[in-house]
Amino acid sequence: MKHTKVFIIGSGPAGYSAAIYAARAGLDPVLAMGLEPGGQLMITTDVENYPGYAEVVQGPWMMEQMQQQTQKLGTVMLAKSVTNVHFDQHPFILEMGEEHYTADAVIIATGAKAKWLGLSSEKEFMGHGVSACATCDGFFFKNQKVMVVGGGNTAVEEAIFLSNHAQEVVLVPRRDSLRAENILQQRLFSNKKISVLWDHSLVEILGTQNPKQVSGVQLENTKTHKITKHSVDGVFVAIGHAPQTNLFKDKINMDTHGYITVTPGSTRTNIPGVFAAGDVQDKVYRQAITAAGQGCMAALDAQKYLQM
Repeated sequence: MKHTKVFIIGSGPAGYSAAIYAARAGLDPVLAMGLEPGGQLMITTDVENYPGYAEVVQGPWMMEQMQQQTQKLGTVMLAKSVTNVHFDQHPFILEMGEEHYTADAVIIATGAKAKWLGLSSEKEFMGHGVSACATCDGFFFKNQKVMVVGGGNTAVEEAIFLSNHAQEVVLVPRRDSLRAENILQQRLFSNKKISVLWDHSLVEILGTQNPKQVSGVQLENTKTHKITKHSVDGVFVAIGHAPQTNLFKDKINMDTHGYITVTPGSTRTNIPGVFAAGDVQDKVYRQAITAAGQGCMAALDAQKYLQM
């Protein structure tokens, strides 16, 4: 069984940022990269809103640069997934199959995933007109027609945001009513750029291969089951996000949606010495820059904890 001062679970912007700060503080961090190193940016093509880049950069390239910086500073990188954690004893124990680590402090940065419909065409055009983040990709659809799939708070918020860029926004809920809060519905219905196509579900995304881009969709009326085609330039799937917290169920405090709860203004969880950063605890902003910032906070919180 090996030991480290700080063990980081997750390798997105939050995990890499935490490792960079922990390494510079001389904490000799160990980072478990997991099954999908790099997080959601690995499926993001154009990134234009991360400070420091005058030109559009690719999400996978950004994650590669962060990983290289993390390794250069001395972080031990493990191409493994943590399969079990023991927070009921100190030092904490982290299991990765047959390999076990003990740690004085743990930073959880496992992130969250957007929920998808599971269509093959959805996956095919992901990053080429299909997105789950209006804040990330809305700018690329300036003066175009986009469609938002969903009927909850996330979908309505995405539609309203997209109306700042797109010429036309079509919201597609499965039912004849919305699940979003009343104040959000009022804002939606008063927005002249947004229309609602009630009682429909997305069954296929249409597009071209050269260049690869979305050109339209097929929708099914949930009452009559009639299939219709609609021309759109982009599709935003907004049916919610799922934090990657199954590993920590019943081992740390979470909210009703499965996000790890932290002390406001910090990354401290209910367990002294365990910290959470990025989308695993942030269901509001969900941006690479905020995740990286919280990774920094977690490393500083861990350093302060270890000095106590």
